[in-house]
Amino acid sequence: MPFIPTTEKEEQEMLRSIGVEKFEDLLETVPEIIRFHGEFNLPEPASELEAFQLLRRLSKKNHSVQDYACFLGGGAYDHFIPAAVNHILLRSEFYTAYTPYQPEVSQGNLQAAFEYQSMISNLTAMDVTNASMYDAGSALAEAALMAYHVKSRPELVVSKTVNPFYRDVLQTYLHGQNIRIQEIDLSPDGTTDLTRLQKIISDKTAGVIIQHPNFLGNLENVQEIEAITHSAGSLFITSNDPISLGLLAPPGAYNADIVTGEGQVLGNPLAFGGPYLGIFSVKQEFIRKMPGRLIGKTVDSAGRPGFVMTLQTREQHIRREKATSNICTNNALNALAATVYLSLLGKQGIQEVANQCLQKSHYLAEKIAAVPGFELKYSAPFFKEFVIKTPIPAAKVITKLRERKILAGIDLSKFDYQLENALLVAVTEKRSQAELDDFVKGLKAL
Repeated sequence: MPFIPTTEKEEQEMLRSIGVEKFEDLLETVPEIIRFHGEFNLPEPASELEAFQLLRRLSKKNHSVQDYACFLGGGAYDHFIPAAVNHILLRSEFYTAYTPYQPEVSQGNLQAAFEYQSMISNLTAMDVTNASMYDAGSALAEAALMAYHVKSRPELVVSKTVNPFYRDVLQTYLHGQNIRIQEIDLSPDGTTDLTRLQKIISDKTAGVIIQHPNFLGNLENVQEIEAITHSAGSLFITSNDPISLGLLAPPGAYNADIVTGEGQVLGNPLAFGGPYLGIFSVKQEFIRKMPGRLIGKTVDSAGRPGFVMTLQTREQHIRREKATSNICTNNALNALAATVYLSLLGKQGIQEVANQCLQKSHYLAEKIAAVPGFELKYSAPFFKEFVIKTPIPAAKVITKLRERKILAGIDLSKFDYQLENALLVAVTEKRSQAELDDFVKGLKAL
């Protein structure tokens, strides 16, 4: 949006309208001692044309995934977004809606949210999906709180293979809630240590939380984890990559109770890390404990179909003791992007995107493993991300490949895995064979 300045005359009119003579009168409550009285070091004023030229010159100093081949992952991925997504998304009736949680929200927004819920329920094979959350981290933390409220048990078990950022959000949410979090370490193949899970799960465990595929890209043994979890009477909570569900069994098929995930991959750009889209689906029996809001379809007095806000569970709308969450919005615009994306691709399209991610990532992994000094860290099956062991610090690999206009991946030494010289690489359907081969050439050049 362009900056449209006001004239001095317009400023005076505004000041008179609010009953003051000059701008400084608006600062009376600010103590004089802390006010700035110097001269601002600002350039001379510029015309609109000059300002845009300056901004364009400055913008060229930045580089994005349009300029580099992106192999970054860890929760945010460079997937292709069809042009039709933005065409619908930027219509004024959607784009200006801000945060549609009011009961009087328009039928168009309600229907879009209803369609989103329906598509995500189909994708996850779960009974009910809410009208979205902030992001995967907050969705997972809300799932943990929900398990606590459903089971009234004081402990949660979390696999260390869950995204470290999500685990940080979980710690923040549960801080002060008197809920104990127990973390399960990794097994040698980069998945959840099932022996450790069996030892620590008990009748005090409200839920077991895993990510599938996990943060390191590996596929978890979800069937065995489900059996262990439910044998203790705990809830089984998962965080899933929605794109992976084009090929992998949906969480509903392996009896997950609460399903969360990051919807950024569904038609939403990387956007400097947000805003993103939290997915939240549950079994029908837990619908009354679900956070957020739920849109339902009904008929009016004339028999015409319509959409309504069926459930709202934050404390501003119902009695505080009945509220399941204080989450205040649902990132509706991001959910709309996911709705348009899923409707454009359909079942076959999602399968194709997932298959391309799978094939291209395995092609690159095999090529890298053949380069002297490099090898795959884990032997577990993976979907579109994998870890490679590097002969030099991963940070140096990242720096060197950036010179070839390649964003090589994530240095895992910065996380709590005690992994040195390890690089997390993600491959989406956007990567061409030429880019994959250039990645390998870059490693050989090291």
